[in-house]
This record gives sequence, C-alpha cells and structure tokens, in this order.
Amino acid sequence: MLLSLLIIFIKNPNNQKFMKNLILFSAFLIFACSDDNIDLTIYNSELSIIENLDNDVSVLDIIDNVGLESLYGVEFGGGFIFHVDESNGELLVARDYSEIGGIAWGDHFDLNTGANIGDGLENTQLIVDGNANDNSQGFEFGSDNYAFKIVLDLENEGFDDWFIPSSGSLEAIYNNVHVAGLGDFDESLVYWSSTKDGYFPYVIFFNFESWGGQAFAGSCVDANGLVIARKF
Repeated sequence: MLLSLLIIFIKNPNNQKFMKNLILFSAFLIFACSDDNIDLTIYNSELSIIENLDNDVSVLDIIDNVGLESLYGVEFGGGFIFHVDESNGELLVARDYSEIGGIAWGDHFDLNTGANIGDGLENTQLIVDGNANDNSQGFEFGSDNYAFKIVLDLENEGFDDWFIPSSGSLEAIYNNVHVAGLGDFDESLVYWSSTKDGYFPYVIFFNFESWGGQAFAGSCVDANGLVIARKF
C-alpha cells in the first residue's frame, strides 16, 4: 500500500489528500513495527526456545507453553539443559570437558557427599576442602592437578561457576539428554561424579551397552573423564 501511495504521489505531487494519506500510513507503519510495543519477556511461539531464553522469558513461562521436556538438550548457558526446577525455574546444564584427558580424583580419604540432583556444587567444594585438609598417610595425590580443583577453578564457555555433577545428575544427563542423541558426551569414557560413599567415588558410563547410564562405585586411584555442570 505504501508503494502505491508513493507512485500516486509522484504522479500527482500537488495532491494534498494523497500526501496526507502517505504521512499517516508511514506513521502507522513506524508505530506498528516498533519493538518498543512488544514485550520480549513474554513467550513468543514464533521464536525458538533459545531465542525466548535469550530474551529473558521466564523458564516457567516457557514450560507452560511448550512443556518441560522441550527444554532438555537445549544448548544454553554454556551447556546442555538436563534438569529444570519446576518450583523456581532454575536450570542445570552440563557438557563434556574431557579434551584435557583422563584426570585423577585427588587424595584418597573418607568422605560422604550427596547423590541428589543439584548436590554437585556443594560436593565439589567439600572434596576440594577435603583434599586441602587431608593429613592422612593413605593415598596422597600431592598437587592441585586433580578433577575437582580443576573444575572449581575453571573458566569455560564464558562462565566460572562450574562443578562436577552428582551421580543423580549424571543419570539425569544420560536419561534426559544423551538417550535422545543430544549433548556432546563420549560413550567411550568413564566419567567422574562428585558423589562419594566413604572411600568409594561413583562413576558412570554413557555407553548404552555398559550399565545404561547408571552410576556405580569406582576407584579413587583411576583417571577418568569429566562432565562439568553449572546451576543458574
């Protein structure tokens, strides 16, 4: 319509009626197309989930519109979403960080840490503190080049709040992300979890034919792969 008005005006430059219509229609287009009149923080079905998240749309709003499972495996916030707290919209994301090779557990000492989804940050800190304070005469790693210290100090994908997930979180990563063919996790590796029962740390395979994503007791003297996670 705007083009038609322009053509008419060119042919009739002194026609005030068409000039008035042209001005009014142009003002309407500017008003209608202005982003200032669109609330980007409300879920928009024409945008992808990532675009809605980037626009600060509430996670709970997204869930209300497309369901919880639609968020699983979406790459956001440095990793792949594997868990959503439906009470507050908090996200847990994880990714593989095994390009640095097999990494040692650290000192071998008696400690119990949590297995629940979301326990990983506290677990990681407890293990780092335990290594710093361990004065036993058992297996001593003797440096800071061990899994939990590396991850707690890590800056990756623009974030510095990484931790090693609990055994429950690793099982959720397997079930909610890896089984669907999403994420970047390596089926050839054994991954550390931050769950420990006494002297026995829990580890996991993501290989469909080996334990099927179920955590099992491993050994602190091994060097294993790393999954890193963050919560926000």
